[in-house]
Amino acid sequence: MKTRIDDQSKPQTMIQEKYTKRYQNLKVAEALSNNHLYPFACNELSSIIDLGYSQLPKDLKAFIFRDCLSAFRLLPDMNTSAAVSAANLLVKSVESAFPKQKKNLAIVEFKQAKVALKRRTKSHDEHIDLPSLPQDILVHIFSFLDVYSLLSSSQVSRSWNQATSEGSLWRSLFDLHFSHKVSIHIHPGFDWREAFKNEYILYKSSKMLRSGRGYCSYCDSVVWHDNLRCPKKQCRLKSGKKPLDLMLTHQVVNYLLGTTSSSDESDSEDEAVRGLWAYPTLQ
Repeated sequence: MKTRIDDQSKPQTMIQEKYTKRYQNLKVAEALSNNHLYPFACNELSSIIDLGYSQLPKDLKAFIFRDCLSAFRLLPDMNTSAAVSAANLLVKSVESAFPKQKKNLAIVEFKQAKVALKRRTKSHDEHIDLPSLPQDILVHIFSFLDVYSLLSSSQVSRSWNQATSEGSLWRSLFDLHFSHKVSIHIHPGFDWREAFKNEYILYKSSKMLRSGRGYCSYCDSVVWHDNLRCPKKQCRLKSGKKPLDLMLTHQVVNYLLGTTSSSDESDSEDEAVRGLWAYPTLQ
């Protein structure tokens, strides 16, 4: 009798291990500790909770809960508008899906993080002393940033705002993301930032870019992309300049669940994209 019970439990144990291994391969916990990847990881956690939490085995739900707590505890260290927006989205998902006890614990962590963030931001504002770097040096530094970081940097100071508006920065981003998808007519005074904004909001890859994910055929993995390429050095050498196949957030969830069903992104995420461009121009 004991042998029969053990035999019946094996398939269930194997399924749980499969889910857990897939989730660990996604490296969500590691991404939460990265200032650039933090918003992507929070958005991904939110989607996993919204689209698949009820289908996950108990052990994996424990991993999800742990990473949500980590996300809230790390929020004060991020201190960017994208991070705060992503954390707010995550706590809404937690409130709607987690059982009462876990939900209450997560909400307490989130509220404590918001208080700590507010205090840290106030202290930072009182002691901030930015060096006055020449505009050409600032532009060169900003050329290494992604879209989220560039937009966030525009809110730091007037000089940074002016540097981040440099057309060459937005032309490089446009060429990287859209030159192979759209054709445009360039004329004197052409606004590359506005052109990028329009394509980013209009084109469906805006959601793919926002997921931070891509599939690398060379290592057969779902990875956090580094400027649209696999972060693994050996894969970058093999691929040359070829970009990864970008993934929508719900496709990552499908990978985790082992399904192939399609799903529309939420309205709140559409609003989040437009919110990226709501930053006022510093006077």
